[in-house]
Amino acid sequence: MEWEVLHSEYLHQRPWLTARRDHVKLPTGAEIEEFYVLEYPDFCNVIALTLDGKFLLERQYRHARRLTAYEIPAGCVEKGEDPMEAAKRELYEETGYAGGEWSHFMTVCPNAGACTNASYTFLAIGVEPVSSQHLEASEDIQLVLMDREEVLRRLKNDEFHQAMMAAPLWKYFAVNGWV
Repeated sequence: MEWEVLHSEYLHQRPWLTARRDHVKLPTGAEIEEFYVLEYPDFCNVIALTLDGKFLLERQYRHARRLTAYEIPAGCVEKGEDPMEAAKRELYEETGYAGGEWSHFMTVCPNAGACTNASYTFLAIGVEPVSSQHLEASEDIQLVLMDREEVLRRLKNDEFHQAMMAAPLWKYFAVNGWV
């Protein structure tokens, strides 16, 4: 079912947003002269639980939607970087937490119809503070420890706005039989 790319042209190339226009031919013979693709780096995020079973969350402002949101620690996977190593790096940089037992939890595509990236989620059980935060100039992150009931309540009230974070949290609760 793969489409044949007859021509491809980059319209915009920046580190956080690359847009291209493809002229494609479908297996049916139909052609789409302007199919737009957004190239983003892969994402990683972490459902991090502390030694005492609290969820390690972040609260930060998201300018595009103009809202302050609860999120799980997350970031971009650098080119050539292993997604789990990226997740460990992001957790450490954004929260100062590390350690614990790590496992791959799920991978989803934020928008497979128009975007090239994947979002990798990892589960880290038993993380603990080892440092202060190491934030970039563009980051203003407040750490929040939350118990399971509070996270579930906020999920049910649509207080997790990032789909790539809400989906793994819902899966976590479902897999453990809490919803």
